[in-house]
Amino acid sequence: MRKLETLTPTELLACIQHAKLQASQGRVADRIPRLAVANSHWFAVHICCASGKSFSVGDTSCVFPLMSAIKPFSLLYLLEHLGVEMVFEWVGIEPSHASFNSLEQLIADGGYPRNPMINSGAITLADKLPGKDASDRTQKFCQWLNQIAGCQFKLDEVMLASVRSAGSQTNRAISQYLAQAGYVNDLEAALDTYEQICCLSGKVEYLARLGKLLACESGLVSPQHRQIVNTLMFSCGLYEDSFLYALRIGLPMKSGISGTLLAIVPTEGAIACYSPPLDPAGNPVAALGFVEALSQRLRLSIFAG
Repeated sequence: MRKLETLTPTELLACIQHAKLQASQGRVADRIPRLAVANSHWFAVHICCASGKSFSVGDTSCVFPLMSAIKPFSLLYLLEHLGVEMVFEWVGIEPSHASFNSLEQLIADGGYPRNPMINSGAITLADKLPGKDASDRTQKFCQWLNQIAGCQFKLDEVMLASVRSAGSQTNRAISQYLAQAGYVNDLEAALDTYEQICCLSGKVEYLARLGKLLACESGLVSPQHRQIVNTLMFSCGLYEDSFLYALRIGLPMKSGISGTLLAIVPTEGAIACYSPPLDPAGNPVAALGFVEALSQRLRLSIFAG
């Protein structure tokens, strides 16, 4: 039997209790007003196993924006539609040791985004999504996600308005530099598309279902593309702390500043968590605590054997 499916209710609750103790060490994101009002005590987890078995505990009715947790899927979408060679003309595969929105890193790299999991890479790929404008791109992308994973993600217009009101000058500066370097064709459309896809919202169950597509063979996406996305999540998905958690947990993961965390257990399933308090790097502390405890209990690390 696969390790993830051996999880007992007692083990699950023990991991959650361990995780919740760490929530007080984090801070809810306050740069975007709508995110700042999230309850720091919210915690939700949904686990989708390869067999169809699932576990769901906590505030699972919460609907939240994916924020940067969308990045692996915009990469997957473009790999599926345009192919590996074209996508990696636009973005690299190297980890970044700077923050997820570092303009200095981008300048040092001559405008070539290090990887698709940081803002410069994701904005570049947002510029390449199929569609006549930002809203059309977002709608097509959202429909594709919902179709392949059986989900009900929707654009949260209120969250999008809040993102726009906050007006990230850093992301605008990144977009301008990308345009100057020739990696972004339409600065305004790229930034608008990026903000919209980050505001695609849903429940932890939907995120876990998406994650299962990366974990298990389904015939719906290319095995090669799954491998590429998982590899980049493993090396780059938690920003400058990616290697720390590669050692401690040993799974491909991606976080979002809404408090989202997706962990992939290759061939076994996916773990999706939602817990708003973040660490200084922008990763959800309680969610990481949960996945770490679970990985250690069940020996889920890809290196565990």
